Amino acid sequence: MKTLLQIVLICLSSSVLAQTITLPPRATNAIGGGAFIKNISALNFTQREQAVIQEVATGNLPPFFRKFCRVTVTNVFKVKTNVATFFVAPDYLAVGSDADYFFVPISPNIAQTIADKLDCVLPTRKMVDAIYTAAEVKLAPSPIPPTSAMTTVPIFSQINETIRTQRSAVLNSHPLGALVAGHKKDVVISARLATTTNKVAIYGWHQTNGVAIQPLYLGHTSAWVDYSHGIRLISQTMLVNGEKKSVAEVLANPELCGLISDEGIVTQARYPTNPPTPLNAASERIAQPWPQKFSPSTNFGEMVREIKLPDEVRILVNTPARESFATNQSVLLVFYALPNGNSIEQTIGKTIATNEDWHFNIQHVGAQTRWLRQVITNKTIVIAYLEAGMKSWPAWRKKYADTRIAEILDGVRGIFSSNKTEVVLASHSGGGSLIFGYLNAMEKIPDDVKRIAFLDSNYNYDPKLHTDKIKNWLTASGENHLCVLAYQDYLGVLNGKSFVSENGGTWGRSRMMLNDLGTQFQFTSTTNSRLETFTALNGQIEFLLEENPERKIFHTVQVEQNGFIQALLSGTADAGKGYEYFGERAYTNWIQH
Repeated sequence: MKTLLQIVLICLSSSVLAQTITLPPRATNAIGGGAFIKNISALNFTQREQAVIQEVATGNLPPFFRKFCRVTVTNVFKVKTNVATFFVAPDYLAVGSDADYFFVPISPNIAQTIADKLDCVLPTRKMVDAIYTAAEVKLAPSPIPPTSAMTTVPIFSQINETIRTQRSAVLNSHPLGALVAGHKKDVVISARLATTTNKVAIYGWHQTNGVAIQPLYLGHTSAWVDYSHGIRLISQTMLVNGEKKSVAEVLANPELCGLISDEGIVTQARYPTNPPTPLNAASERIAQPWPQKFSPSTNFGEMVREIKLPDEVRILVNTPARESFATNQSVLLVFYALPNGNSIEQTIGKTIATNEDWHFNIQHVGAQTRWLRQVITNKTIVIAYLEAGMKSWPAWRKKYADTRIAEILDGVRGIFSSNKTEVVLASHSGGGSLIFGYLNAMEKIPDDVKRIAFLDSNYNYDPKLHTDKIKNWLTASGENHLCVLAYQDYLGVLNGKSFVSENGGTWGRSRMMLNDLGTQFQFTSTTNSRLETFTALNGQIEFLLEENPERKIFHTVQVEQNGFIQALLSGTADAGKGYEYFGERAYTNWIQH
């Protein structure tokens, strides 16, 4: 235990230790936060980051930011109590003046560059918790619905104003310079960074009950920067038991690391300072505005664009003829995640000759899309076929992060940014893994997603991860639709054997989804021959479950027999008109040759 004298000495030492950062004085003609926002609005990601470095280097930080606050922590190691004080910026990194400042979301690499110049480090998760506990001002988080705009300067500016309004409300009792927390996620250092590359670790966004919204997460690439990210600077020098030590030294010490780390020793207490590949590298490569990069197809006057990404993703975007795009007409952008083992061309389908590969004749999503374009005339239907390089989205997800899915989809969205865009998430077989990965990556299902369709593809449904998100999305708008197609697959026989368990296949998962959604929504059911239909919310939710007494395999048959058409029209006035689900092909005239 520390004696009273030791504690006094520690306090005296911390009072004389420098608590300010060394920067040039802020110039009288330096721009404010609002002007800086205007300056960076037209810049690309790399230029924006360099602009932040330039403003910091010239001292254009609010005066209140320069004096750091003390945070005291303790730990016990082998019955010895250690006491430490670290020094933290009163708020997140900002450009501008006390009266006009802008919190700047930046990559961890540029944040590390700035921290190095100012003799600072970035915090650990445990330090973030300690900062929140010590904060005089605890602001509530202000999340917005997740969309592709969350990485843009206009949203940065919007949230900045929200936070400044919150802060202004308590200025009388807590002037600028008081320690503030809760309003941003922190870019942090973590022991897990030693085993991964090109990632950012984020944590925090504490609610007023002290619980962090964002657990420690390393799913984003280091170039992912959204409105919620904040850069909290910590002085490199801290006090431990009255002695000066560096944060890195403490983190590497088995006896002392517990003061500021809940992950044990942290040997990589920094990010590389080389600039990351620009934000959403895939998105920036993808999002060339329509109709750039598109080429005419020989099939039905369609336009196509193929996109190959370095992380083993191939995308084919198919649109109707150029003249079909009207500036005042919405785009219905359908993301179709391919089944395991199939190529984009096989999924699109075509007329096959004798001895040609049968895979081209079992789905015909291309022909069904063309049929749908004749029915849905108030929107321009665009379909983006998504193929994993290993022809398996479940295998791809084991290798890459779920947040990568969100980045890829956002990139395709950006192609049609000049049109109002509504999104459909559709999948067959293992393609459902992509949809669930996307849901995992998002705090809530984005508002522009209007339909989710599982064509015998909901194997990865997890009640703990997905039920509430789907419920909240369905109740958020009467335009949102969920369609689930499945058959009694556990009765199916392949080579004389069953291939899924009763609960492990889509039949079992669909029944589970029904039960979970049934706790909030009242379903009605009908049976027509062997097809059970369950609907709720006036058709917004539809489950079509095919019984299988003959023990057949209907995995692709469900798609082929107008399943994709049904998935896009369920719950609408056009459902069942001109076609029958599990009936004869309605789209024969639209099959390409």
